[in-house]
Parts: sequence; structure tokens; C-alpha cells
Amino acid sequence: MEIGGIERSLINMLESFDYGKYEVDLFICHHTGDFLKYIPSKVNVLPEMGEYTVFRKSISTCLQERQYSLSMVRILSKAWANIKSKRMKLTEGSGYIQMQLVLKYSIPLIAKLTKKYDVAISYAWPHDIVANNVDAKKKIAWVHTDYSKLEIDNKRDFRVWSKFDHIASVSENCRNAFLEKYPLLKKKTIVIENITSPEMIQTLANEKVENPLNQDSRFKVVTVARLSHAKGIDQAVLALKQLKDKGFDNIAWYVVGYGGEEQGIRNLIEKNNLGSSFILLGKKVNPYPYMKAADLYVQPSRYEGKAVTVTEAQILGKPVLITNYPTAKSQVNNGVDGIICELSVDGIADGVERFYDSKLLMERLASNCGKSNYFNGAKELGKLDTLFTAN
Repeated sequence: MEIGGIERSLINMLESFDYGKYEVDLFICHHTGDFLKYIPSKVNVLPEMGEYTVFRKSISTCLQERQYSLSMVRILSKAWANIKSKRMKLTEGSGYIQMQLVLKYSIPLIAKLTKKYDVAISYAWPHDIVANNVDAKKKIAWVHTDYSKLEIDNKRDFRVWSKFDHIASVSENCRNAFLEKYPLLKKKTIVIENITSPEMIQTLANEKVENPLNQDSRFKVVTVARLSHAKGIDQAVLALKQLKDKGFDNIAWYVVGYGGEEQGIRNLIEKNNLGSSFILLGKKVNPYPYMKAADLYVQPSRYEGKAVTVTEAQILGKPVLITNYPTAKSQVNNGVDGIICELSVDGIADGVERFYDSKLLMERLASNCGKSNYFNGAKELGKLDTLFTAN
């Protein structure tokens, strides 16, 4: 339960369930992460099972804990994934392939959950655990990402998805991208959007935190994202450099988040002499005070399913700029509650400049966000209820 959009949307879903109607167990492979404390008290969090923790620990730690067989699976999967990724000429490396291989060869070695369920929901990819090690009358899996961009073994992935009765996608565009890869699964798919909780977001946004944005008089851009290739933070750095070169010295860009590309991004910031203007704030359990203090929220992603953070910024009445990733139109009504810019460094820079130069545009978009109702819990849970009872 580390900080992330999927984890945050899961918390929102768990908060929205009718616990007079359902008994809910939550299985977490490894009981770590800042979001553990936000799990509603009515949820029965199942005890941690040691074998399942290996997926989130270092191999050296697994060896120290005498998980020898599973550690060997991890080592061999990493080696084989590196070979496969080179053969497939993957741009993002071997990470996703490695995850698939680890699950494929680990599942037969670890114990199944003993309890029998009416419904089992697998909320985060890869879905092997629920597909193979949970006994349920009905199984539902979630699609949170743009499958046109995901570099995985699709044949292996299809076999796992096929074991589910229903497949829920967070947006129509996300569903369409998924079906381009797996058209045979069309009848199983449904769109169920991420559940948002405007009341909770507004409350958390007013929490007192040490916030450097409150003392910064510059035009403040904020991004909340994992520091990864998909989120395009490197593009944001280069876009700010371009703006500085054009004379826009009064812009500061703050990023809330952490991830594997942090050092590379820091090197890029230093290389472009942006140390005082492009500021990495690191991991924050509560990102909303930083969003609230922003003049503009930007999502510079290369691809998304449906970014929870964009909707959250809109809930806080912020003008929003997002790149034209394939599912962008399901996220923002262009020109009404946000602007979609070209997916490039030039596009991001031009978009920020457009907002910087137009107070009227900023006010109009913020006003439209303020008039919108972003609570969708009843509607989206109604769709889920339908799946529970469907034949």
C-alpha cells in the first residue's frame, strides 16, 4: 500500500462499499506502505502470508528469510526477462516482463488462500494471484493503464485475463486500448471509473503541512506523479528549460512523488541549471495541500489509464494541462475543464506558456471545475453491484 494512484483509488472504493450489504476481506501481499492507515476499519485485512511478501522484497532479504525456491525464481526470471526484453527491443526495459515471469513460476510454489468467496476482485496488475490462488464463484480484474503502451508478453497476459468473468476498465479509451490487444475479451469488459471523494480531498487539502509553495511568489506549476518513464517528468524538466530560455524566469515547477528515475531526473535538472526552479518534493502521503497552492496542475505523461491526480486537481478547482496521451480525451473535456496539449516537450512548454499569459483562461477553467460534480461513487459502485449479480 505504497503511495500511488491505484492505491488511492482502491481506498476510495473501500470507503464507498455498503458494509451492511457486503463483508469485505482485503489481501495485501506485503503489509507495508503509507496508505495502510487509510484502509477503512470495516474492512477485514487478512493476515500477511510470508511467501507472498517475496514480490516486494529484495532478493537478498528473501534469501536471509530462507525463501530459497522463490528467490531462485526471482533470480532466473530477472535474467530471462533481460534476454527477452532485448529480443523484443523494449524501450522501458525488462521490468514488466520480469514481473510476469516471477508470478508465472512462483504461483505453483505458494499456498492458495483457503477461504471461499462469492466474488474476488484483483485490483492491480499482474492478476495471477486471484486468477490462480483464490477460490471464488466470480472473479473480476481491473485495467488501470493504456495497453497500447504496455510492454509485456501479451500471450501470457491473455491467458491470465481469460480466467476472469469480468474485466473493469477505468475509462472508455482505456477499454478500447485493451481490446485492441485482446479483442476476444470484449464481452467481459465494462467501464468502471476510479471512485473520487471530493469531500475527503477538500478536507486533506486544508491540512497544515510544511509547504514551500506558500512562500513562493512565482507562477507555480505542480505535478503529482511517480518518477517513471511513463509519467514524463523528464519532459517537464526540458519544457521548463525551454521556457526559461524564452525569458520566462518567473515559473517554478514542483513535483510530488518518488520512483526509480529520481536520480536521472535530478541529473537532468542539474544539467539544465534548474535547481532553484524545478523542485522535487519527494514522497508525500497527502499531496493535496501542494495541489491547492498551485497556479496550474500539469500531467506530462507519455501514457495513462485515467490519472486520479488530474481529477483531484480539478476537484480543488485548479486549471489543468495534460499531454495528448491516447486516453487523454476521457480525462479532460478540452477547453472546458482543462487543456490537452501535444505530447512533446514543445507541446508542454507551449501549454504552460498559454496559461501563464492568460489569466482569463485560468479563471474560466477553474470556474468550470468548481461547477462540476466529481462525486461518482454511487454510479460506479452501481455498475460493480451489477457484476456481482450478473450471470
